[in-house]
Amino acid sequence: MGPESETEIQRMAVLGETRSWSLKPWEFRRYHCDFHHKSEVILVQVNPGEAFTIQRDDGQFQCITGPAQVPMMSPNGSVPQIFVPPGYVQQIIEEESGVRRVLVLPQTEFHPGGHSPLHHAAAPPPHPHLQAFIPHPHIMHHPPHLYSGMAGGTGDISPQYISQYHPAHPAIYSEQVFLISPSIQFSDPHPGHGRTAFPHMNERTSKTYERLQKKLKERQGVGGGLTPSKDSPPPSPQKSRGTPPAGGDLQNGLAGKSTEEQAQTSAAVTGLGRSPSRRGKEAEPAELDEKAKALQERLNSICKPVVTDIQARGVSLSWVAPSPTESDEEPKEAEESPAEPSFTYEVSVSYNGKDGKYKAAYSGAELSTSLQDLRPATDYHVRVQAMCNCLQGVPSEPASFTTLSCEPDIPNPPRKASGTKSSLVLQWKAPCDNGSKIQNYTLQWDEGKGTGVFEQCYYGPQKQYRLTKLSPASRYSFRLAAKNDMGVSEFSEPVTIMTSCSVPAPPLSPELVQPGVTWLCLRWNRPAGSPKEDEIGYVLEMEEEGSGYGFQPSYDGDELTHTVRNLHRSTTYRFRVIAYNAEGKSNPSLVSEFTTAPDRPSCPCRLSVKGKPHPTSFRLTWDPPKDTGGSDVTKYIVEQSDGLSGSSWSQVYSGLATECVCDGLSPGCSYQARVHCISAGGESPLSEVLQIQTPPVPPGPCQPPRVMGKPKAREVQLRWAPPLVDGGSPVSSYSMEMFVPQADEGREVYQGSELDCTVGSLLPGRTYGFRIRAGNKAGYGPFSERSEVTTGPGAPDVCRPPHVNCRSPTCAVVSWETPHCNGAAVSEYRLEWGAAEGSMQICYTGAALTHELRGLLPATSYFCRVQALNVAGVGPFSDAVLCQTPCSVPAVVSGVHALRESEMRVEGSERCEDDEDEDSEEAAPLLYSPSTCLGLRWEPPCNHGSEITSYLIDLGEKQPILTGPVTKYIIQNLQPDTTYRIRIQALNSLGAGPFSHTFKLKTKPLPPLPPRLECTAISHQTLRLKWGDGPSKAQPTDSIQYHLQMEDKLGRFISLYKGPCHTHKVQRLNESTSYTFRMQAFNEAGEGPFSTVYTFTTPRSPPAPLKAPRVERVDDSCEISWESLPPMKGDPLIYCLQCMQGNSDFRQIYKGSATSFQFSNMSSSAEYRFRVCAIRQCQDAPEIIGAYSSTVILLPPRVETPGTSAATGSKASEAQKPKRSLSDEQFSLIIIALLAVTSILIAVAIQYFVIE
Repeated sequence: MGPESETEIQRMAVLGETRSWSLKPWEFRRYHCDFHHKSEVILVQVNPGEAFTIQRDDGQFQCITGPAQVPMMSPNGSVPQIFVPPGYVQQIIEEESGVRRVLVLPQTEFHPGGHSPLHHAAAPPPHPHLQAFIPHPHIMHHPPHLYSGMAGGTGDISPQYISQYHPAHPAIYSEQVFLISPSIQFSDPHPGHGRTAFPHMNERTSKTYERLQKKLKERQGVGGGLTPSKDSPPPSPQKSRGTPPAGGDLQNGLAGKSTEEQAQTSAAVTGLGRSPSRRGKEAEPAELDEKAKALQERLNSICKPVVTDIQARGVSLSWVAPSPTESDEEPKEAEESPAEPSFTYEVSVSYNGKDGKYKAAYSGAELSTSLQDLRPATDYHVRVQAMCNCLQGVPSEPASFTTLSCEPDIPNPPRKASGTKSSLVLQWKAPCDNGSKIQNYTLQWDEGKGTGVFEQCYYGPQKQYRLTKLSPASRYSFRLAAKNDMGVSEFSEPVTIMTSCSVPAPPLSPELVQPGVTWLCLRWNRPAGSPKEDEIGYVLEMEEEGSGYGFQPSYDGDELTHTVRNLHRSTTYRFRVIAYNAEGKSNPSLVSEFTTAPDRPSCPCRLSVKGKPHPTSFRLTWDPPKDTGGSDVTKYIVEQSDGLSGSSWSQVYSGLATECVCDGLSPGCSYQARVHCISAGGESPLSEVLQIQTPPVPPGPCQPPRVMGKPKAREVQLRWAPPLVDGGSPVSSYSMEMFVPQADEGREVYQGSELDCTVGSLLPGRTYGFRIRAGNKAGYGPFSERSEVTTGPGAPDVCRPPHVNCRSPTCAVVSWETPHCNGAAVSEYRLEWGAAEGSMQICYTGAALTHELRGLLPATSYFCRVQALNVAGVGPFSDAVLCQTPCSVPAVVSGVHALRESEMRVEGSERCEDDEDEDSEEAAPLLYSPSTCLGLRWEPPCNHGSEITSYLIDLGEKQPILTGPVTKYIIQNLQPDTTYRIRIQALNSLGAGPFSHTFKLKTKPLPPLPPRLECTAISHQTLRLKWGDGPSKAQPTDSIQYHLQMEDKLGRFISLYKGPCHTHKVQRLNESTSYTFRMQAFNEAGEGPFSTVYTFTTPRSPPAPLKAPRVERVDDSCEISWESLPPMKGDPLIYCLQCMQGNSDFRQIYKGSATSFQFSNMSSSAEYRFRVCAIRQCQDAPEIIGAYSSTVILLPPRVETPGTSAATGSKASEAQKPKRSLSDEQFSLIIIALLAVTSILIAVAIQYFVIE
């Protein structure tokens, strides 16, 4: 078989045996129908997962994978030879059916002298002129690809191994079966170059092969009618294949045919299968033999290898491929030059001389290799052998070399030769010196410290050393190294050696660990005072009570525990321990006596039922065991199993009595019982099983009823299962009871045979209890467990009023309780909080029962209430709870601002102004100087429940000022033109509140006086004011700026303008309204005082302009209408309508309060224009005429011809319609659009011309 085989065995059957005949492989298809001739056929059966490899005539290999049957034919009439590789033997087995089996088995002892059968042939080749077997042409059909082989010698056929996957032909009579290992190969008489290479077999393998070969030939001779010839070993592989062997040589690997028989067989085969036209090709085998001889000579001509790079443990080798011979170099004229064959090489090494035993060290196709793991300073001989396909050349001449010397090998650890308590004598052996004599040894020790750090204690050429002054019973570690001229070896493995000590003291008496029936486990302690390093052994001696043999040793070792076995039960033994070490034995310890445990008793007898079984119990009785095992019974254990299967058992009784009651049983059921006893010796075996049947009773309890579907608010649907125990009688009816909430007694709501029912008239969100019982002819059984069912959920009940706990004046914790949820858990709470009961807002939403409120105002009353929610809805709010936060320090002062200079009056300085004339100037009160005083005003902060007693004004670096409970204060004696950082703090009886935010105030220098204010232009919506003598526009050199203020409706002055200009236009004023102004001048020095107050009144406004009137022509008259305007501040409005005929002036045609006018007596050829305005009639003033509306043109009617009237009718009607003016909104949008477009154009121009 080839190397592709992966199974354990292959089977080959030899079918039939008659005269042999031969034919070429390519002639099989010609003679496939002539199978009436008997022939010897070999059937190679390839099992699944196996592979069968054959070699064709062209030298290529063909692999056949199983399952398959490959039929082959043996032309020489003999059974093919099975060659056994080294390490295997064959065993022949004769079966009763006549089938002979050859088993190839591995040897128990394998000699590695041979080569692997995966690379070389496993046995000597057969004769070159006869094939071992060829594929049979009639048994197998033509394969998809038919390969032609090389021709052999004259009159022979080429060997073929052609695979077929069909079973053998039915005309087969006797068979021989060979079981062959997958690694075995059949020899091929014609390999790629005419020779078969095989390994060298050792003597044992050769003898085994010859013995099996002889038996095989004898059996073949008896079965096939052949006379075996003289046995002889196979020919040498180097023997010429052109010369036939002597009369007794092997033919095709088998003996028994002479030269004449070969000629007859060849002639018979030739007459059967060869035509005259093919005889001209008989010269091809002779040419094949010449090529094989030339290749063999080339393999034999390999030169010896070249040795380079010699080291102490390695060397490099190289060699030259075999050179071709002269006959190969000069090919014939008619032939082409052959391809260069591929060679493989095998390098073998010998260190026992040139003629010593060689060992293979390398195999491959490379021309160089490196040998490693050699011995230093050793003579080696190396040779190389060339191989090609199945041919193998003779080894080359050996090349010799000597490896270099090196440092010695690692020595063995030193050993203890002798020693005392304080000294040790160590000895060691010399290691291999590796070609250089060892000069010195280095001995190191750890000085008994055990740290792993070694120090040198000896260096010299001696092989022993004595150490003195050591500690008794101590451990010392040593290691050794050797040195020669090439270097120092590595240290040996550390070895621990211990010094001697004194004889150990007598140990304590042994103790019992655990007794057994036939064994005792004992332990003892180490003798007192013995060092830990001392290696102490122990001898345990035992004496049996009453034996008379005395103490006998039962254990000898260094363990402190031992189990003594093979003892008698309930027997007393005596023990003592002796300790010993290298110095001697101690005295025996004190004697201890121990008794083995008793054995287990036998099982109780005669288990039976006493009396009549009850529905739920029965009484068992039994007799004590016959053998108690040497001790009294301590208790009996009764086990019970439900049913007759006996799969599970439970204990029902444990005690000393010989009878018991088994209760808690199910009526009408089968039970099994068994009993065993326990004594000091253990548990007895189980007794025989007793079967008991209880009588039936009413049914057992049912499972609690369960709800079907989702419970509704008013009804639930229940379902239940039959009881597990029917009491021995079928269930006939069921009875259900219902328990309302907070009720102890139930009422029956259903009775019947069904397994479900619907219970109605329930309350939503309530939990009801239901239980069921089953009844049979014996009565009703017990009720089941109560099943709680909750009806559909509802909104939660009202919560109890929450509880408020004020932790501080600004923090309060609100807590509440969970209300009744009505069937659905409360998922959320809502807490409302507010200062008034009617304006509370939600401040918390969540599932918690508490909430902390921060940021509250001290001394303030608050209201709160809580509400619960679930999946069914929202519950009602609880009652509102009133709480008040405690008092606290005042709040932060806010609204702090500086007093105006007019407010900085000195107390008692106001003068009476009623007696003065109106034309004279108003007398100014006495004011504090803004350069040295600052006036403050602030809003009083919240006092948080305690009245404010004072305020503290902090001026930074200056001493703080404490004032009374005032909200206005003037700080005096300040520096002019100085900035101060001021903050204010309020105080009450509870303490000081927080400071206000810090603000800066600056005292002023002497400011300029205010100019005189006058009105230069007036209208109903604007006032143009002017002050001072400067130009209207500001100049860059102006240093004085002005502040114009106007009094608002609340009496406060608001700023209108600040800047250097001397004029300002006040817009968006109301008509007929008086406005108060005052002026102030300021410069870099500060702000001056405000001027006196100036009052200016706006006139009344005219009516708004009307939209263009609408004109409608009616024959020789027209109707003019316009929009109406609402009265203006109670003043009525009238309208004035004017008309212009042709190019004349407008004249008034109507004045009144109506919004339409009928204008008649119109000329049919004149053009009219109309406009209207509104007039405001004031009560205490003359009328105010508003602006006229836009003009509306009324064209005269045109006289049209009949032909053009239709075409121009629509245009004339459109021309007669008055033009409508734009509305105010449309006009505003147009202006805004124009401004936007202008802005965009300006921005683009700036971007393009200025920026870029």
